[in-house]
Amino acid sequence: MIGLSRKAAAANAALAGWLGGAGLKCRIFDAGDTRPPGPAIFSAAEASHAGPGDVVVDYGAVVPSLVVPADDEPARIGFGFEDMAFGHAMIAELVRPAGRPACGEPESARLIDYVGRIAASDASVLVLGDTGTGKEGIARHIHSCSPRARGAFTAVNCAALPETMLEAILFGHRRGSFTGATQEGEGLFRAASGGTLLLDEISEIPLALQAKLLRALQEKEVLPVGAVKPEPVDVRIVACANRDLAAEVAAGRFRADLYWRLNVVPVQLQPLTERRLDIRAIAAALILRHVPAGEPVPFPTAAALDRLMDHAWPGNCRELDNVIQRALLLRAGDRIEAEEIVIDRVPGPAPERVRSLGEVSKLAQASVIRDALAAADGHRTRAAERLGISERTLRYRLAEMRAAAA
Repeated sequence: MIGLSRKAAAANAALAGWLGGAGLKCRIFDAGDTRPPGPAIFSAAEASHAGPGDVVVDYGAVVPSLVVPADDEPARIGFGFEDMAFGHAMIAELVRPAGRPACGEPESARLIDYVGRIAASDASVLVLGDTGTGKEGIARHIHSCSPRARGAFTAVNCAALPETMLEAILFGHRRGSFTGATQEGEGLFRAASGGTLLLDEISEIPLALQAKLLRALQEKEVLPVGAVKPEPVDVRIVACANRDLAAEVAAGRFRADLYWRLNVVPVQLQPLTERRLDIRAIAAALILRHVPAGEPVPFPTAAALDRLMDHAWPGNCRELDNVIQRALLLRAGDRIEAEEIVIDRVPGPAPERVRSLGEVSKLAQASVIRDALAAADGHRTRAAERLGISERTLRYRLAEMRAAAA
Protein backbone atom coordinates (compact mmCIF):
# COMPACT_ATOMS: atom_id res chain seq x y z
CA MET A 1 0.00 0.00 0.00
CA ILE A 2 1.29 3.46 -0.99
CA GLY A 3 0.41 6.41 1.22
CA LEU A 4 -0.61 9.55 -0.69
CA SER A 5 -1.10 12.74 1.30
CA ARG A 6 -4.30 14.63 0.63
CA LYS A 7 -2.36 17.75 -0.43
CA ALA A 8 -0.15 15.77 -2.84
CA ALA A 9 -3.26 14.12 -4.34
CA ALA A 10 -5.05 17.46 -4.68
CA ALA A 11 -2.04 19.10 -6.34
CA ASN A 12 -2.37 16.74 -9.29
CA ALA A 13 -5.11 14.15 -9.61
CA ALA A 14 -3.25 12.47 -12.49
CA LEU A 15 -0.66 11.08 -10.04
CA ALA A 16 -3.16 8.79 -8.33
CA GLY A 17 -4.38 7.69 -11.77
CA TRP A 18 -0.86 6.75 -12.91
CA LEU A 19 -0.10 4.90 -9.68
CA GLY A 20 -3.38 2.99 -9.95
CA GLY A 21 -2.69 2.13 -13.60
CA ALA A 22 0.71 0.78 -12.56
CA GLY A 23 -0.99 -1.50 -10.05
CA LEU A 24 0.17 0.48 -6.99
CA LYS A 25 -2.74 0.80 -4.58
CA CYS A 26 -2.92 4.16 -2.78
CA ARG A 27 -4.50 5.27 0.45
CA ILE A 28 -5.18 8.98 0.99
CA PHE A 29 -4.18 10.35 4.39
CA ASP A 30 -3.59 13.69 6.06
CA ALA A 31 0.01 14.59 6.90
CA GLY A 32 0.54 14.42 10.63
CA ASP A 33 -2.08 11.68 11.11
CA THR A 34 -1.36 7.99 11.30
CA ARG A 35 0.01 7.05 7.92
CA PRO A 36 -0.38 3.74 6.05
CA PRO A 37 2.50 1.29 6.32
CA GLY A 38 5.07 1.51 3.55
CA PRO A 39 6.32 4.47 1.52
CA ALA A 40 4.33 7.70 1.32
CA ILE A 41 4.17 10.65 -1.08
CA PHE A 42 4.02 14.21 0.28
CA SER A 43 3.74 17.66 -1.28
CA ALA A 44 6.68 20.05 -0.95
CA ALA A 45 4.82 21.95 1.80
CA GLU A 46 4.70 18.76 3.89
CA ALA A 47 8.36 17.84 3.56
CA SER A 48 8.87 17.89 7.33
CA HIS A 49 6.58 14.85 7.66
CA ALA A 50 8.56 12.75 5.17
CA GLY A 51 11.08 10.14 6.21
CA PRO A 52 13.31 7.47 4.66
CA GLY A 53 11.66 5.74 1.73
CA ASP A 54 9.16 8.55 1.20
CA VAL A 55 8.93 10.94 -1.76
CA VAL A 56 8.46 14.72 -1.62
CA VAL A 57 6.95 16.20 -4.82
CA ASP A 58 7.30 19.80 -5.99
CA TYR A 59 4.96 20.48 -8.93
CA GLY A 60 6.18 24.04 -9.31
CA ALA A 61 9.76 23.28 -10.42
CA VAL A 62 10.72 24.98 -13.68
CA VAL A 63 13.57 22.55 -14.31
CA PRO A 64 12.89 18.89 -13.44
CA SER A 65 15.13 17.47 -10.75
CA LEU A 66 15.54 14.30 -8.75
CA VAL A 67 18.21 13.17 -6.34
CA VAL A 68 17.90 9.74 -4.77
CA PRO A 69 19.29 10.37 -1.29
CA ALA A 70 20.97 8.29 1.36
CA ASP A 71 18.88 5.81 3.31
CA ASP A 72 17.98 8.24 6.09
CA GLU A 73 16.26 10.87 3.91
CA PRO A 74 13.24 11.04 1.61
CA ALA A 75 13.64 11.39 -2.14
CA ARG A 76 12.85 14.84 -3.53
CA ILE A 77 11.51 15.28 -7.04
CA GLY A 78 10.37 18.41 -8.84
CA PHE A 79 8.91 19.02 -12.31
CA GLY A 80 6.39 21.14 -14.16
CA PHE A 81 3.47 20.41 -16.47
CA GLU A 82 5.63 19.55 -19.52
CA ASP A 83 7.49 16.82 -17.63
CA MET A 84 4.54 15.56 -15.64
CA ALA A 85 4.13 12.25 -17.52
CA PHE A 86 7.69 11.15 -16.92
CA GLY A 87 7.71 12.66 -13.42
CA HIS A 88 4.79 10.45 -12.40
CA ALA A 89 6.58 7.41 -13.84
CA MET A 90 9.63 8.33 -11.75
CA ILE A 91 7.52 8.66 -8.59
CA ALA A 92 6.00 5.23 -9.22
CA GLU A 93 9.50 3.78 -9.51
CA LEU A 94 10.60 5.38 -6.26
CA VAL A 95 7.73 3.78 -4.31
CA ARG A 96 7.39 0.51 -6.27
CA PRO A 97 7.86 -2.53 -4.01
CA ALA A 98 11.14 -4.36 -4.49
CA GLY A 99 10.73 -7.36 -6.74
CA ARG A 100 7.62 -6.08 -8.52
CA PRO A 101 8.32 -5.50 -12.25
CA ALA A 102 7.99 -1.95 -13.56
CA CYS A 103 4.86 -1.29 -15.56
CA GLY A 104 2.53 1.49 -16.63
CA GLU A 105 -0.10 -0.40 -18.62
CA PRO A 106 -3.17 -1.43 -16.60
CA GLU A 107 -3.16 -4.75 -18.48
CA SER A 108 0.45 -5.37 -17.42
CA ALA A 109 -0.46 -4.47 -13.83
CA ARG A 110 -3.29 -7.01 -13.90
CA LEU A 111 -0.90 -9.68 -15.18
CA ILE A 112 1.59 -8.89 -12.40
CA ASP A 113 -1.19 -9.08 -9.79
CA TYR A 114 -2.29 -12.44 -11.26
CA VAL A 115 1.28 -13.72 -11.05
CA GLY A 116 1.45 -12.57 -7.44
CA ARG A 117 -1.67 -14.60 -6.62
CA ILE A 118 -0.45 -17.83 -8.22
CA ALA A 119 2.88 -17.47 -6.41
CA ALA A 120 1.26 -18.72 -3.19
CA SER A 121 1.07 -22.26 -4.61
CA ASP A 122 3.92 -24.57 -5.55
CA ALA A 123 2.56 -25.17 -9.05
CA SER A 124 5.01 -25.06 -11.94
CA VAL A 125 4.74 -21.92 -14.07
CA LEU A 126 5.54 -21.64 -17.78
CA VAL A 127 6.37 -18.07 -18.86
CA LEU A 128 6.28 -17.52 -22.62
CA GLY A 129 7.28 -14.43 -24.58
CA ASP A 130 9.73 -12.97 -27.04
CA THR A 131 13.34 -12.42 -26.03
CA GLY A 132 13.69 -9.39 -23.80
CA THR A 133 10.04 -9.11 -22.73
CA GLY A 134 10.87 -9.54 -19.02
CA LYS A 135 10.37 -13.27 -18.39
CA GLU A 136 13.07 -13.45 -15.70
CA GLY A 137 11.56 -10.41 -13.95
CA ILE A 138 8.22 -12.24 -13.76
CA ALA A 139 9.98 -15.34 -12.42
CA ARG A 140 11.69 -13.29 -9.70
CA HIS A 141 8.35 -11.70 -8.79
CA ILE A 142 6.80 -15.16 -8.42
CA HIS A 143 9.64 -16.13 -6.08
CA SER A 144 9.47 -12.93 -4.01
CA CYS A 145 5.68 -13.30 -3.51
CA SER A 146 5.86 -17.00 -2.62
CA PRO A 147 6.37 -18.75 0.72
CA ARG A 148 9.80 -19.66 -0.68
CA ALA A 149 10.95 -16.03 -0.76
CA ARG A 150 13.52 -16.67 1.99
CA GLY A 151 15.03 -19.50 -0.05
CA ALA A 152 17.38 -19.23 -3.01
CA PHE A 153 16.33 -18.00 -6.44
CA THR A 154 18.52 -19.85 -8.91
CA ALA A 155 18.40 -19.05 -12.63
CA VAL A 156 20.00 -21.09 -15.40
CA ASN A 157 19.95 -20.46 -19.15
CA CYS A 158 19.66 -23.94 -20.64
CA ALA A 159 20.78 -22.69 -24.06
CA ALA A 160 24.08 -21.39 -22.65
CA LEU A 161 25.17 -24.69 -21.07
CA PRO A 162 27.16 -27.35 -22.94
CA GLU A 163 24.87 -30.26 -23.78
CA THR A 164 27.37 -32.83 -22.47
CA MET A 165 27.45 -31.16 -19.04
CA LEU A 166 23.80 -30.17 -18.71
CA GLU A 167 22.74 -33.25 -16.74
CA ALA A 168 25.56 -32.87 -14.22
CA ILE A 169 24.90 -29.14 -13.88
CA LEU A 170 21.20 -29.69 -13.20
CA PHE A 171 21.27 -32.85 -11.10
CA GLY A 172 24.82 -32.91 -9.71
CA HIS A 173 27.48 -35.62 -9.99
CA ARG A 174 29.63 -37.95 -7.97
CA ARG A 175 33.38 -37.65 -7.76
CA GLY A 176 35.04 -39.62 -10.58
CA SER A 177 31.78 -40.05 -12.52
CA PHE A 178 33.37 -38.52 -15.62
CA THR A 179 36.71 -37.12 -16.74
CA GLY A 180 37.54 -34.02 -14.73
CA ALA A 181 35.05 -34.76 -11.90
CA THR A 182 37.66 -34.44 -9.14
CA GLN A 183 35.02 -33.58 -6.54
CA GLU A 184 31.29 -33.92 -6.07
CA GLY A 185 28.94 -31.39 -7.65
CA GLU A 186 25.74 -30.37 -5.89
CA GLY A 187 23.77 -29.50 -9.02
CA LEU A 188 21.28 -26.66 -9.44
CA PHE A 189 18.23 -28.65 -8.31
CA ARG A 190 19.77 -29.39 -4.92
CA ALA A 191 21.31 -25.90 -4.67
CA ALA A 192 17.84 -24.37 -5.15
CA SER A 193 16.15 -26.73 -2.68
CA GLY A 194 13.75 -24.75 -0.53
CA GLY A 195 13.59 -21.99 -3.16
CA THR A 196 12.83 -21.46 -6.83
CA LEU A 197 14.69 -22.74 -9.89
CA LEU A 198 14.27 -20.80 -13.14
CA LEU A 199 14.90 -22.91 -16.24
CA ASP A 200 15.27 -20.31 -18.97
CA GLU A 201 15.16 -21.34 -22.64
CA ILE A 202 13.68 -24.69 -21.58
CA SER A 203 13.06 -25.60 -25.24
CA GLU A 204 16.83 -26.03 -25.71
CA ILE A 205 17.07 -29.04 -23.38
CA PRO A 206 17.85 -32.20 -25.43
CA LEU A 207 15.07 -34.79 -25.74
CA ALA A 208 17.08 -37.44 -23.87
CA LEU A 209 17.45 -35.17 -20.85
CA GLN A 210 13.81 -34.09 -20.95
CA ALA A 211 12.78 -37.52 -19.66
CA LYS A 212 15.07 -37.17 -16.63
CA LEU A 213 13.79 -33.65 -16.01
CA LEU A 214 10.21 -34.94 -16.11
CA ARG A 215 11.04 -37.59 -13.51
CA ALA A 216 12.67 -34.99 -11.26
CA LEU A 217 9.51 -32.87 -11.42
CA GLN A 218 7.13 -35.79 -10.87
CA GLU A 219 9.02 -37.63 -8.13
CA LYS A 220 10.66 -34.56 -6.53
CA GLU A 221 14.00 -36.32 -6.56
CA VAL A 222 17.15 -36.26 -8.69
CA LEU A 223 19.73 -38.88 -9.55
CA PRO A 224 23.20 -37.28 -9.70
CA VAL A 225 25.49 -38.50 -12.47
CA GLY A 226 27.39 -41.53 -11.18
CA ALA A 227 25.00 -42.09 -8.26
CA VAL A 228 22.85 -45.20 -7.72
CA LYS A 229 20.35 -43.72 -5.28
CA PRO A 230 18.13 -40.70 -6.00
CA GLU A 231 18.07 -37.78 -3.59
CA PRO A 232 14.96 -35.77 -2.63
CA VAL A 233 14.66 -32.11 -3.61
CA ASP A 234 12.16 -29.44 -2.60
CA VAL A 235 12.14 -26.86 -5.37
CA ARG A 236 9.56 -24.82 -7.27
CA ILE A 237 10.10 -24.72 -11.05
CA VAL A 238 9.51 -21.70 -13.26
CA ALA A 239 10.29 -22.39 -16.92
CA CYS A 240 10.68 -19.78 -19.65
CA ALA A 241 10.74 -20.05 -23.44
CA ASN A 242 10.74 -17.65 -26.36
CA ARG A 243 9.42 -20.35 -28.68
CA ASP A 244 5.90 -21.74 -28.96
CA LEU A 245 6.34 -24.91 -26.90
CA ALA A 246 3.07 -26.38 -28.18
CA ALA A 247 4.47 -26.10 -31.71
CA GLU A 248 7.73 -27.68 -30.52
CA VAL A 249 5.72 -30.61 -29.14
CA ALA A 250 3.88 -30.97 -32.45
CA ALA A 251 7.22 -30.98 -34.29
CA GLY A 252 8.58 -33.73 -32.03
CA ARG A 253 11.28 -31.54 -30.50
CA PHE A 254 9.75 -31.35 -27.02
CA ARG A 255 8.09 -34.05 -24.95
CA ALA A 256 4.34 -33.64 -24.58
CA ASP A 257 4.33 -35.09 -21.04
CA LEU A 258 7.01 -32.60 -19.92
CA TYR A 259 5.10 -29.75 -21.57
CA TRP A 260 1.95 -30.55 -19.58
CA ARG A 261 3.95 -30.94 -16.38
CA LEU A 262 5.47 -27.46 -16.84
CA ASN A 263 2.35 -25.79 -18.21
CA VAL A 264 0.31 -25.96 -14.99
CA VAL A 265 0.06 -22.16 -14.91
CA PRO A 266 0.86 -20.48 -18.25
CA VAL A 267 1.88 -16.80 -18.37
CA GLN A 268 2.14 -15.08 -21.76
CA LEU A 269 4.09 -11.80 -22.03
CA GLN A 270 3.33 -9.42 -24.87
CA PRO A 271 6.08 -7.62 -26.83
CA LEU A 272 6.92 -4.10 -25.68
CA THR A 273 5.39 -2.53 -28.79
CA GLU A 274 1.98 -3.69 -27.49
CA ARG A 275 2.64 -2.23 -24.00
CA ARG A 276 3.12 1.43 -24.83
CA LEU A 277 2.77 2.84 -21.30
CA ASP A 278 5.25 0.25 -20.02
CA ILE A 279 7.93 1.96 -22.13
CA ARG A 280 7.73 5.09 -19.98
CA ALA A 281 7.75 3.10 -16.73
CA ILE A 282 10.64 0.84 -17.74
CA ALA A 283 12.67 3.80 -19.04
CA ALA A 284 12.27 5.49 -15.64
CA ALA A 285 13.34 2.30 -13.87
CA LEU A 286 16.41 1.94 -16.11
CA ILE A 287 17.49 5.55 -15.61
CA LEU A 288 17.25 5.13 -11.83
CA ARG A 289 19.20 1.87 -12.07
CA HIS A 290 22.07 3.28 -14.13
CA VAL A 291 22.56 6.67 -12.45
CA PRO A 292 24.94 6.33 -9.47
CA ALA A 293 23.40 6.95 -6.06
CA GLY A 294 23.59 10.57 -4.92
CA GLU A 295 23.97 12.01 -8.44
CA PRO A 296 21.25 14.14 -10.11
CA VAL A 297 18.91 11.99 -12.21
CA PRO A 298 18.41 13.41 -15.74
CA PHE A 299 14.91 13.63 -17.20
CA PRO A 300 14.38 13.07 -20.94
CA THR A 301 12.89 16.08 -22.67
CA ALA A 302 9.36 15.81 -24.06
CA ALA A 303 10.82 15.27 -27.55
CA ALA A 304 13.16 12.55 -26.27
CA LEU A 305 10.30 10.81 -24.48
CA ASP A 306 8.20 10.98 -27.66
CA ARG A 307 11.03 9.29 -29.53
CA LEU A 308 11.14 6.49 -26.95
CA MET A 309 7.38 6.04 -27.08
CA ASP A 310 7.20 6.04 -30.90
CA HIS A 311 9.80 3.29 -31.48
CA ALA A 312 8.57 -0.28 -32.06
CA TRP A 313 11.30 -1.89 -29.85
CA PRO A 314 11.81 -5.17 -31.71
CA GLY A 315 14.48 -6.02 -29.11
CA ASN A 316 11.97 -5.30 -26.31
CA CYS A 317 13.31 -4.34 -22.86
CA ARG A 318 16.91 -5.29 -23.68
CA GLU A 319 16.98 -2.90 -26.62
CA LEU A 320 15.42 -0.18 -24.46
CA ASP A 321 18.08 -0.78 -21.81
CA ASN A 322 20.85 -0.35 -24.40
CA VAL A 323 19.34 2.90 -25.68
CA ILE A 324 18.94 4.33 -22.15
CA GLN A 325 22.52 3.47 -21.16
CA ARG A 326 23.81 5.03 -24.39
CA ALA A 327 21.76 8.21 -23.80
CA LEU A 328 23.15 8.56 -20.27
CA LEU A 329 26.69 8.30 -21.64
CA LEU A 330 26.11 10.66 -24.58
CA ARG A 331 24.18 13.43 -22.85
CA ALA A 332 25.96 16.76 -22.79
CA GLY A 333 23.65 18.62 -20.39
CA ASP A 334 21.28 18.09 -17.48
CA ARG A 335 18.55 16.63 -19.72
CA ILE A 336 18.44 13.71 -22.14
CA GLU A 337 17.78 15.34 -25.50
CA ALA A 338 16.00 13.74 -28.46
CA GLU A 339 19.21 13.56 -30.51
CA GLU A 340 20.84 11.64 -27.66
CA ILE A 341 18.28 8.85 -28.06
CA VAL A 342 20.28 6.82 -30.59
CA ILE A 343 18.35 3.80 -31.81
CA ASP A 344 20.16 1.19 -33.88
CA ARG A 345 18.75 0.13 -37.18
CA VAL A 346 17.67 -3.48 -36.88
CA PRO A 347 19.66 -5.62 -39.34
CA GLY A 348 17.49 -7.47 -41.81
CA PRO A 349 17.99 -9.72 -44.81
CA ALA A 350 19.49 -8.02 -47.84
CA PRO A 351 16.99 -7.59 -50.68
CA GLU A 352 17.26 -10.41 -53.19
CA ARG A 353 18.95 -9.34 -56.41
CA VAL A 354 16.74 -9.70 -59.47
CA ARG A 355 18.51 -11.91 -62.02
CA SER A 356 18.46 -11.15 -65.73
CA LEU A 357 16.84 -13.57 -68.17
CA GLY A 358 20.28 -14.44 -69.52
CA GLU A 359 21.53 -15.40 -66.06
CA VAL A 360 18.43 -17.50 -65.41
CA SER A 361 18.88 -19.28 -68.74
CA LYS A 362 22.55 -20.09 -68.01
CA LEU A 363 21.69 -21.38 -64.52
CA ALA A 364 18.98 -23.62 -65.96
CA GLN A 365 21.35 -24.94 -68.64
CA ALA A 366 24.04 -25.69 -66.04
CA SER A 367 21.53 -27.65 -63.93
CA VAL A 368 20.41 -29.73 -66.94
CA ILE A 369 24.04 -30.46 -67.94
CA ARG A 370 24.93 -31.59 -64.39
CA ASP A 371 21.91 -33.92 -64.36
CA ALA A 372 22.87 -35.39 -67.75
CA LEU A 373 26.45 -36.02 -66.64
CA ALA A 374 25.21 -37.67 -63.45
CA ALA A 375 22.87 -39.94 -65.42
CA ALA A 376 25.76 -40.89 -67.78
CA ASP A 377 28.16 -41.54 -64.86
CA GLY A 378 30.32 -38.64 -66.05
CA HIS A 379 30.74 -39.95 -69.60
CA ARG A 380 30.70 -36.84 -71.78
CA THR A 381 29.83 -38.54 -75.10
CA ARG A 382 26.73 -40.25 -73.65
CA ALA A 383 25.80 -37.05 -71.80
CA ALA A 384 26.02 -35.06 -75.06
CA GLU A 385 23.78 -37.60 -76.77
CA ARG A 386 21.18 -37.29 -73.99
CA LEU A 387 21.31 -33.51 -74.36
CA GLY A 388 21.06 -33.60 -78.15
CA ILE A 389 24.27 -31.61 -78.67
CA SER A 390 27.77 -32.43 -79.90
CA GLU A 391 30.52 -33.39 -77.48
CA ARG A 392 32.43 -30.28 -78.61
CA THR A 393 29.47 -28.06 -77.62
CA LEU A 394 29.27 -29.86 -74.26
CA ARG A 395 32.98 -29.17 -73.61
CA TYR A 396 32.38 -25.50 -74.43
CA ARG A 397 29.41 -25.31 -72.01
CA LEU A 398 31.44 -27.01 -69.26
CA ALA A 399 34.26 -24.50 -69.74
CA GLU A 400 31.74 -21.66 -69.38
CA MET A 401 30.40 -23.21 -66.15
CA ARG A 402 33.91 -23.51 -64.68
CA ALA A 403 34.68 -19.89 -65.56
CA ALA A 404 31.44 -18.69 -63.96
CA ALA A 405 32.20 -20.61 -60.76
CA ALA A 406 35.80 -19.31 -60.49
